[in-house]
Amino acid sequence: MREPLWRRARSRLTSRVRGDRPTLRRRLLTLTVCFAAGLMITVSAINARGTDLRPARNTDLADLVRSESARNSDLAAEVAEMRAEVDRLTAASGTVPADTERASELSRQVGLEPVAGPGVTVTLTDAPVSIDPVGVDGDLLVVHQQDIQAVVNVLWQGGAEAMTIQGQRVIPTTGIKCVGNTVVLHGVPYAPPYVISAVGEPGALEAALAGSPQVGIYRQYVEAYGLGYAQRTESRLELPGFTGGTTLSWAGPRRDS
Repeated sequence: MREPLWRRARSRLTSRVRGDRPTLRRRLLTLTVCFAAGLMITVSAINARGTDLRPARNTDLADLVRSESARNSDLAAEVAEMRAEVDRLTAASGTVPADTERASELSRQVGLEPVAGPGVTVTLTDAPVSIDPVGVDGDLLVVHQQDIQAVVNVLWQGGAEAMTIQGQRVIPTTGIKCVGNTVVLHGVPYAPPYVISAVGEPGALEAALAGSPQVGIYRQYVEAYGLGYAQRTESRLELPGFTGGTTLSWAGPRRDS
């Protein structure tokens, strides 16, 4: 028996309505998303005002490199101009060769110039830890600043032209100071062995060391308690010039504000 025409028409209408409902929801959702996207683009365009909102890192680095390169070029040009000005002023001053030679000699005397020649090296060392004599103060078994100063003074008296301690050039303002179990020289602490090298006539330097009462006392401790003393004649020593600061500084009274 065939289904009545009115029932078939009602069934088709119901199916069409049920099929259209999801389509309508999808269309409304699509319109909503498009509207939101358009709104975001519009806001971004207004805020950007024609600029890139996501500048590339490579672009930033390239700009930095170009900026620093230009800065370096400017500084190099400035240095070249200053050097040219110094050369011009030097030429205009009419420096006398004798003055230049005198300045060089003074620099050598105060220790600012390297010096090479024969000489003597003295090495002072603490007594071994294994040596611990009964009733002897441990301070007597180590090298002190006065021991180093005694050797330095004797070498100067023996005619030394230049000298180093631990490889540092000795100048008129050089100070030697004990701090704990180290010796501080030009602000740098050193542990033993302490190496003192002097350029000068080896025979005269050795004679001065042999005749020094202060060095003789130290050698008595060497024999009694095992402190180290080594002396070596050098056919050639190469001593560097002093490169540190030459300005003296000292403590002063406190000024309360």
